[in-house]
Amino acid sequence: MRLEAIIPDFPANTTHGPINFYDFAGDSWVVLFSHPADFTPVCTTELGRMAVHLPEFEKRNVKLLALSCDKLETHTDWVNDIKSYCQDIPGEFPYPIISDESRELAVKLDMLNEADRENPDTAMTVRALYVISPDKRLRLSMVYPTSTGRNVDELLRVIDSLQLHDRLKVIATPANWVPGDKVMILPTVTDEQIQELFPEGAVDSVSMPSGKCYVRTTTKY
Repeated sequence: MRLEAIIPDFPANTTHGPINFYDFAGDSWVVLFSHPADFTPVCTTELGRMAVHLPEFEKRNVKLLALSCDKLETHTDWVNDIKSYCQDIPGEFPYPIISDESRELAVKLDMLNEADRENPDTAMTVRALYVISPDKRLRLSMVYPTSTGRNVDELLRVIDSLQLHDRLKVIATPANWVPGDKVMILPTVTDEQIQELFPEGAVDSVSMPSGKCYVRTTTKY
């Protein structure tokens, strides 16, 4: 799926009961992430770490929603394994896992790899991860091969970046940015606008050999 595409509403059976996606999402952000299959080792670590970090997602008004193309019954057994392996998950398993046994949703959301996309009946989903904003738009897509697990800290970092940009649309975050670091002011912002948007002296301009003034940074956000 392409960035800024509208994620369609869909019904789904989950480990927390039936849902409709739009009702589930409400006014929250959603991280929707797929897994190749139940009882796979890398997926077990991923779902566990996402569960452990749930308070960090909740601080950001983000809900978690996983998807695997297996039966609901095996999802339930898998959740017990995940809780046994990741013993720092507090209480009950905190977010739903979709049962997409027909793979219909995986096809609709473009979660199959190139080799399998013509045979969706038997294809396993790749590690697709979609960050969806409250207006149901796809804001960020990360697609990993089945051999590589995802990084939860990086996911939280990019959500922070997206939400900061939504609040202050004249900025972007540079490479390796974390909250508190300098941000970049977009080149489309004029010097006059900068003076209105930021207090005097809050913006640093970097001199470039080209003579073009396009790298301007600030910590005042």
